[in-house]
Amino acid sequence: MALARILVGTSSALATLTLSGCGLLWSCTDTTAERGEAGVRVEIEDENGRPVGVTAEVPGWRREPHPQVPAEGDHIHFDIRFHGAGVLGREPAVDVCAVDKERAVLGCQTVHSAQTSGPEGAYTGDYYLGVAHPERVAEVLLIPNDQSAHDRRTCEDDIKDGGGPHPPEAPAVGERL
Repeated sequence: MALARILVGTSSALATLTLSGCGLLWSCTDTTAERGEAGVRVEIEDENGRPVGVTAEVPGWRREPHPQVPAEGDHIHFDIRFHGAGVLGREPAVDVCAVDKERAVLGCQTVHSAQTSGPEGAYTGDYYLGVAHPERVAEVLLIPNDQSAHDRRTCEDDIKDGGGPHPPEAPAVGERL
């Protein structure tokens, strides 16, 4: 009889823990989105490949010294425009990469639409990107995957609250886009 009460009490306690969100084992899965096709103008997409309603483009770029560190030589000075940013709280970010004529990455940086300016829906900005061989730059391309508002904690970092879909990492120098 005492054993039956213990078993009933134990299963009730386990049921209560499970129903309250406290399980004995956490199920956690990390997924990484496939990198979208790079281009001079891209429709930004979320981790599931769905458009977020914002387009980004690089309308121009040039090689020139950065005004704050001219001794470093030429950097890639590029303009960027976000169409649809700021509307309905959409503030995506994209990786911007300088590539050579074979589309091999020479350098990348992430640009957040919230760091650009202009009227709602048409944010613009200009940035400098330092690369090892600026003379080899043939294009400045955008990766369409949104890098902004997501939790980068992995299952390894936090088994309870980490995991889920993540955007791809920025391309490495030498990788082809």
